[in-house]
Amino acid sequence: MPDADQHRPLDLSLVDAPRPPYGIVDIGSNSVRLVVYDQLARAPLPRFNEKSLCRLGEGLAETGAIRPENFRRTIEATRRFAAIAEAMHVAELDVTATEAIRRASNGPELAAAIERESGLKVRVLAGEEEAYYSTLGVISGFFRPIGSVGDMGGGSLEVGLALDDRVGDVSVSLPLGALPVESMLAVGRDEAKREIDERLKAGLPMTLAKPVFYAVGGGWRALAKAHMAVTKAPVRVTHGYALSAAEAREFAKSIWRPAPAKAVSVPGVQSRRARSLPSAALTLDRVLKRLAPEKVVFSALGLREGLLYSKLPKEERYLDPLVEGARLIGLPAARVPEFAAALADWTAALFPGETAAETRLRVAACALSDMAWRDAPELRAEETFRRVLQFPFIGVEHPDRVFLAAALHYRYDYKSDAPWLEPAIRMISESARRQARILGSALRLAYRFSGASHDVLDGAKLTINGDKLLLQIDAAARAPDSEVVAERLRWLAGAMGLRGAAVQERGVS
Repeated sequence: MPDADQHRPLDLSLVDAPRPPYGIVDIGSNSVRLVVYDQLARAPLPRFNEKSLCRLGEGLAETGAIRPENFRRTIEATRRFAAIAEAMHVAELDVTATEAIRRASNGPELAAAIERESGLKVRVLAGEEEAYYSTLGVISGFFRPIGSVGDMGGGSLEVGLALDDRVGDVSVSLPLGALPVESMLAVGRDEAKREIDERLKAGLPMTLAKPVFYAVGGGWRALAKAHMAVTKAPVRVTHGYALSAAEAREFAKSIWRPAPAKAVSVPGVQSRRARSLPSAALTLDRVLKRLAPEKVVFSALGLREGLLYSKLPKEERYLDPLVEGARLIGLPAARVPEFAAALADWTAALFPGETAAETRLRVAACALSDMAWRDAPELRAEETFRRVLQFPFIGVEHPDRVFLAAALHYRYDYKSDAPWLEPAIRMISESARRQARILGSALRLAYRFSGASHDVLDGAKLTINGDKLLLQIDAAARAPDSEVVAERLRWLAGAMGLRGAAVQERGVS
């Protein structure tokens, strides 16, 4: 069972010394991709991401072998990627291969040729290993996820279980990737649907059914992007985009049921993805019918990130991915980086009884609270809101992003009717909006009266006396008499639903 009692620190200490870049060459059935991450860490950021469309799995079902032109293209791609990784001073470069190489009769020959010409040692993953690392990628990318994980690649579909901090014991690998499903669709849509249903019935056990289904893979991400474009979603980030299973199936059917040529015109879909979109849509529709989850959550993290996560020490895996990302982005940009930790302690008193999920959002907001100090004052609220809304954080779904962005808006501007808040602000409840306003107003006050001084902040305390909010300051710190401080204290009191506010030196009645 997952370790529910495992300590999960939310540490906002100063950013550690940078580690060297880490890279992965992922040799899939459809493409070969190099991703170089800024470092091997809990919240890695890709600094280079490029793929070569080699289509190793094309024609594999008919001949059992990788075509010569695709064989050669793969060698050329890996040689180039090896040179790029060396030029970027990548300290460690893993090379993985999946369905196409493990199935092809000339797969071992290709792996040997890659090593001979590029110097890269290829690790050919079994289907169970693919499922394991893809599921581990989802575990690394969300806050304690529990659900089934499906990763649709070019040649196969892997399904596993994410159980909080561990991968479940049951997983499957089925030949239902984009290329084989494309071949089925070429015969006929109804025939393809029947064949997929038969394979899922025979090979996808109901022990893998959970209320949440995490969708991994480029085809399913393209489907999410298309849905965001069609519905004009206020947040256009694939990771953490969530739909009800019914809505996901309805949209998927609108893609795979029409004539394939119509898929090219789907908004938000790049031309190179249009070809595989119907196969991704059909497979998702049938998997959701089989497993019957309540909700679908799309993940930008999968096999590569799972492999990266597996290399971390156990204690580092338990770091919160959102807070780590906020720490790495926010603290180096702040005027006084260590002040964020003091803010996290100081604001805790405003939210008694908050859940663990709420705490991590508050701590992340503190880490990001001074990232815009170099911006023009009149732009800080809007620019920070938009930046946080779209930033590639992990460990969040879209409502979490909106909460963070709203809190940082209120850190710079008290207005609740600012035009840039719409329509994203509608994604969170009135209660969450109020919490964001309280948090942002508290951050705004803290920076003003303390000057980002840890010592001054430690000597101050917010208390409620009846319907009045008091900012109590130690005598040694001296009570601030600024009109701006008084005004910001009133804004905070108003956000909390209190009628009055005052600054008071402790020991003075």
